[in-house]
Amino acid sequence: MTGAVMADDDLDWEVVRDFLQSKPERLREDDALLDALGLKVNHPNIVDFTQAALSRLEQAKQREAETREAVEAVARANYAAQAQTHAAVLDLLSARNHSDLARLVDDAARLRFGLEAGVLAVEGPGGTPAGWHALEAGTVDAVLGSEGLSRMGPVEDPTGVFGDRGQRVKSVALVRIAIWEPARQGLLAFGSPDPQGFTQTMGAELVAFLSRVVERTAERCAMAIAGSSKWVSIVWEV
Repeated sequence: MTGAVMADDDLDWEVVRDFLQSKPERLREDDALLDALGLKVNHPNIVDFTQAALSRLEQAKQREAETREAVEAVARANYAAQAQTHAAVLDLLSARNHSDLARLVDDAARLRFGLEAGVLAVEGPGGTPAGWHALEAGTVDAVLGSEGLSRMGPVEDPTGVFGDRGQRVKSVALVRIAIWEPARQGLLAFGSPDPQGFTQTMGAELVAFLSRVVERTAERCAMAIAGSSKWVSIVWEV
């Protein structure tokens, strides 16, 4: 031996094994090597593998504990997200009009989910409620795809819906909404300041659930406005 460290590919295990079999005392007398291998000598001719076995068992138990803790952490996070989503639904259902609905979406995003912003956007032609973001016709299909329902991940704001806050948005959750008659396409958009806040591997179920609540509430607000306008017309005619 020259003292140089040999690469794994240069080692001939048959040679090493033959050497250890012919000179087992070299291994038994090398305390540093035995410690590195997790071995100890109980008898001059017996190498005890108990320490190595216990070490492997301890490592397996540690991995199991870490896995269990990770699963429990995910479960707690999912439960908290569901609880906040249910609370947000109650908030959204209290909207008095479309402008109030947009405010409640943003409040839920910031105060309940710790996000940078929550925005409602709708395509033209036609008017855009106060607090909503106006989109050019075809924008939703361009962003989500003609058949796409949602998009999540650390992407730039492709529609400008977050306005001045867009510079602080590092990841987004975009969900298609369809509202009113005749139907108009729109987006429920959430922006996170964390690049990992929304990722492509995340499920969009909770965000999609909120988008359905937004659709129903927007429809209810539209009906209320139509009913109010009709009532004013009747009173005016009388």
